[in-house]
Amino acid sequence: MLLEIVSPEGHLFKGEVASVTVPGVNGEFQMLNHHANIVSILAAGDIKIEVSDFKSNNSFGGKFVKSDKDQKFLLSVNSGTLEMKDNKVIILVD
Repeated sequence: MLLEIVSPEGHLFKGEVASVTVPGVNGEFQMLNHHANIVSILAAGDIKIEVSDFKSNNSFGGKFVKSDKDQKFLLSVNSGTLEMKDNKVIILVD
């Protein structure tokens, strides 16, 4: 599935991912390929991206941390909004 993460500073990430886990307001949840359409508000926490070839926008690459535990890339956010439709996830964060 395609994932885009956008902040007021610019595009943080855009690429194909195997899964994305987000901090929903009622708890963490994960989306896999061909997940049902969803719109959600995000709480403070980490967005976890499972991707085989991680390439972030060079100027924002320092915002992501690689997890040693599960080989995912983490991005800490204060809040945000998520939409998944037609196998594309767009996350707006601040």
